[in-house]
Parts: sequence; structure tokens; C-alpha cells
Amino acid sequence: MLKKFLYVFMISGILSQSCIKGPVCAYEDKNVAASTAEINYLQNYLSTNNITNVTQHSSGVFYTISNAGSGNTPNLCSNLIVNYNAFVLGAAAPFDSNNSTEGIKFILGQLIVGVQKTLPLVKDGGTITLYIPPSLAYGSNSQQDQNGNVILPANSYLKFVFTILGVG
Repeated sequence: MLKKFLYVFMISGILSQSCIKGPVCAYEDKNVAASTAEINYLQNYLSTNNITNVTQHSSGVFYTISNAGSGNTPNLCSNLIVNYNAFVLGAAAPFDSNNSTEGIKFILGQLIVGVQKTLPLVKDGGTITLYIPPSLAYGSNSQQDQNGNVILPANSYLKFVFTILGVG
């Protein structure tokens, strides 16, 4: 009888510990960085356009933090609510955006590497501008809309402006 009790007690303990840990994160940090040529291109663009107060991340993404935020810091498995504008570098109009009051939801690990690496530099409520080289964006893959029209050419340098509305 005592053996059965100890067996049930041990199984209960193991099961309760697995419930405490929560879901396993399926996203991993990608150890990639922009090439020297891509970094030089971005430095030249920023200099030519008098964009100052920009910091270079170790991955090769350049960024400016407008508002650091004060809430939770996102990680790759965070459920985020954001507003954003996405531009091909140098374009006046965004190729994609969301600026609704409720924002748009996604998991950070589902986004391009340049965003994954730099969005955690701000917290909930923060705003950051990113300048991303092609190797940390979509690379040699063009992006198309639902009708098959190219909205983002291959090897595009991108600019994103993100505001984090919530981190979960």
C-alpha cells in the first residue's frame, strides 16, 4: 500500500512540475549578421540622408529608439501587439503598415531576423526605427501581395517604425 502511495505521489509531482513550466518556446535566436557591404550601404544611406543618433546593433541592423517604453521586454516567444510602418529604404510611402487603435498581434519569433534581434531593445510602450539589410530581412526573395504583384523587390533594404502596444 505504501509503495502505491509513493508511486502515485511521485507521478503527481512530476505532472504538476510539467504544468508549472508552461509551454515550450519553439523559436531560437538565429546567429546571423549582415555583410560588410550591407553595413557600408546602410552607413552611406544614413550619412547621405543626415539621419543621426543611430546605433548599430551587432547583427548589422541600425536603429533609433524614440521612446524606450517602460513595460515588459519582449522575447522571441512573446505575443506582441504593435503598430508599424514598413518601407523600402528611400520610399516615401510604406509597402505595409498597421496604425489601428487595437494594433496587430504576432509572435516575435515569426518575424524577419532583423526585427527579432532589435525589437527587444524597447519595452512595452516603446517606439523604435529600424534600418535592416537584405540578409536580415527577406534576402533574395521578393514579396508579393495576394494578387501576385511584387510589393517588395528581392534584396531590399528596409525601414520599419514599430510602436509596441502590448507584450504578453
